[in-house]
Amino acid sequence: MSKNANGLPKLPLRLSPLQIIGLRTPSQGDWSRLRALQYSDLHRASTIRLASHGLAAILATTLYAGTLPAWLLGGWLVMVVASLVHVGKIDRTFADIAKRTMTQYEFNRQAVAVALCSVPWVLALLFFPGQGTAAQHFGLWTLAAMLIAGSGAATSAAPISTLVFDLVVGVTGAASFVISGDLLFAVASLAFMLTIFSASVDSARTHLSAKIAEAGVAEKDEVVSLLLREFEEKESDWLWQVDNNRRLRAVSPRFAYALGREPGEVEGERFIRLIAGDSFETGEISRSLHDLAERLKRRESFSNLMVQAHVGGQRRWWELSGTPMRDDSGNYIGFRGVGSDVTEQRDRDDKIAYLARYDTLTGLPNRLMLTESLGEALRYSEQWKTRCAFLMIDLDRFKAVNDSLGHQVGDQLLALVSERLQSITSENAHCGRLGGDEFAVVIRDADDRNFVEHIADTIIHKLSHPYVVDNHTLYIGASVGSAIGPRDGNSVETLMRNADLALYRAKDEGGGMHFNYVPSLHADAEERRTLELSLRNAIGKKELELNFQPVVNANSEEVVSFEALLRWNSTEHGFVSPGKFIPLAEDTRLIVPIGTWVLHEACRTAVRWPGDIKVAVNVSGEQLLERDFAQNVVRALADSGLPAHRLEIEVTESVFLRDGRLANQTLEEILALGCSIALDDFGTGYSSLGYLRDLRFSTIKVDRSFVQGASEDSQESLAIIRAVVAMAQSLEMTTTAEGVETAEQAAMIRDLGCTKIQGYYFGRPMTTADAHALVTKRRAA
Repeated sequence: MSKNANGLPKLPLRLSPLQIIGLRTPSQGDWSRLRALQYSDLHRASTIRLASHGLAAILATTLYAGTLPAWLLGGWLVMVVASLVHVGKIDRTFADIAKRTMTQYEFNRQAVAVALCSVPWVLALLFFPGQGTAAQHFGLWTLAAMLIAGSGAATSAAPISTLVFDLVVGVTGAASFVISGDLLFAVASLAFMLTIFSASVDSARTHLSAKIAEAGVAEKDEVVSLLLREFEEKESDWLWQVDNNRRLRAVSPRFAYALGREPGEVEGERFIRLIAGDSFETGEISRSLHDLAERLKRRESFSNLMVQAHVGGQRRWWELSGTPMRDDSGNYIGFRGVGSDVTEQRDRDDKIAYLARYDTLTGLPNRLMLTESLGEALRYSEQWKTRCAFLMIDLDRFKAVNDSLGHQVGDQLLALVSERLQSITSENAHCGRLGGDEFAVVIRDADDRNFVEHIADTIIHKLSHPYVVDNHTLYIGASVGSAIGPRDGNSVETLMRNADLALYRAKDEGGGMHFNYVPSLHADAEERRTLELSLRNAIGKKELELNFQPVVNANSEEVVSFEALLRWNSTEHGFVSPGKFIPLAEDTRLIVPIGTWVLHEACRTAVRWPGDIKVAVNVSGEQLLERDFAQNVVRALADSGLPAHRLEIEVTESVFLRDGRLANQTLEEILALGCSIALDDFGTGYSSLGYLRDLRFSTIKVDRSFVQGASEDSQESLAIIRAVVAMAQSLEMTTTAEGVETAEQAAMIRDLGCTKIQGYYFGRPMTTADAHALVTKRRAA
């Protein structure tokens, strides 16, 4: 059995009756596909079969009523109905046979079911005539002959059904006439049966040919519809066609336009060579063109194949679909298909893919690509039993640059940082940007521990060199935290988390250094997490309290004010050092609600002191940049009844680095209320004189480090204190020296001209009750 151009079974010019019936497989072709075409309409004849057999059975029962016992006729009638129900059930299983193939088991089962239908009539023809008259015998044969003819007409599409029923019943009918001595009728019965069967085979041949032709047309229509639908839905631009030598044929104007040529110029050209352009001569044909050539060579259909073409010296992307063509004899004659130029769409997709994996500001791989690279490094380490590394980098002092000079300068600085990082990377070390001012390096092979240290030290060294951006010379640094895989984590998430913990430790130690992950860092992080959780509930649990350290007049040594100092006695962690929980509160912005509580509590305490004693409250940058901070001060004064001139707000220079305009505006509002402002830790930070010029500070506080240095005869410390005192006097400001612990230091500070003194020599931080007792006792004395 050969096949047509669309791969369908094609009926040979001569097909034997046994091949038509299904008892022999054709020398070429698909037996199961042929049987499926034959049996596709069989289920529709089931009702006719049931009606005709049922009517004939009723007539036969009527014919022999009174001649045969009623129970015998009833039993025979039940046998007929049972066999009909059984074959009808099997016929209905072929309702979907056109969409699949038929098995030998289904073929045999249907033939057996038809044979069972013939059994009741065999019994009737053999035994009923002996109990009745000749007329009844001829009447019974007439009914059987009608069924034979009807079977040949109704089920001719599946001739095995006609063969089984007609052969069994027809031979039995002839045998019944032989038994009764009517040889002429026996011969006539056999001739009738053979005539019906022969006609059924011819009818089956015609039916099968028609079915094959119908299926062929349907599948051809389906192919054409598929191509047209693809052409319309995919907005394909042109049709293409090649012969069996893969040369272009029937070139359409639109296809020629896509090639940048005239139709006549490309007619007969080799398809692959034409679209490969110059790369065909060099042998550097793209992988997609190789794929297209292989599919054409194997003569297999393809759809939506993305091909890289070179047309007019430009690289283009084409989306091609094609199917092989065959002639009526089934011979391959070429390919035809549809195509479209999707270069713009492909470029957009490539750009989207790039943006998904690369940082737009620096051009470095982004977090997604870094995590993928780290995952590959971990898999490589597991496969080859090596080590990999992940380094997290955070820029030191970048926030100050961004806040003071603006985001535009900050972005240019990040671009310069990325250039320096790229200069130290290699095939074994890939760098990228995680976000903000955080970068990372993935080291694929980190078996050499010194290599990780070398990379980290090189990063810190290179990133610490000065940068020039918009005529600004900028100095920043870098801190690095590293984790080694799989020792410090066998998953991407774990390794990144542990490197982050190491980075946090490097930042916590002051920055500008590299720390490796150690397990204790995880414990520190867990402690920090539990401390944060406890700190969030500290106000509600009334675990926070204020201590007050006295500030005295340098000459009279009378208490003139107290500095409010926050203390935390946690029920879970015990006494927690301010050096530990204050930075935590700053990082988590818990300092804002805590600072509000400190301000209100300090005012409520100070209102009970004598009227000439002030209270100083430290305010962080996070608080000062809250837009309602001045209103908060107003509420604290109003709720406590404390006069505004008795409240002094202490700030450090760092508050001006983030948003100097807003900080100045807020402090001006506080000054307008009548409060005073002290500049704390002057000389240890940026010490810009612009702050003193723009804002009317009441006090400048000299840091304890200068006091300790001066007491040890440090000329630099002595010079700084003298300069600060002279400047404050000229600006009509007072000065407060911090950290005075001995009488000698107090005398020295007094001689240097400081206005006020604060330190352990005059009093350690004390409780609210002790502070109240101190001022009461001194005033009474």
